Amino acid sequence: MTVVSSKEFVANEDKYFDMALNDDLIIQRGDKMFIVQSFVPNGAPDMIFEPDEDFYRSITMDELRESAKEHIHKLFAN
Repeated sequence: MTVVSSKEFVANEDKYFDMALNDDLIIQRGDKMFIVQSFVPNGAPDMIFEPDEDFYRSITMDELRESAKEHIHKLFAN
């Protein structure tokens, strides 16, 4: 595992992207750390973005808006 500053990462992007192919990489920016853990080959992004149960419980923006309108009308109905 390699830890680099964000400035070092930006200065040597190619080096660290190549390194991320074989090793875990942590990019530190201030007190925050971003972990690059694995490489996803081209053509395989669907491996990461599989819908889960939270996705199927989600609502659309229109549904949220209508629900909020109903709630606001109830608050001011009294």
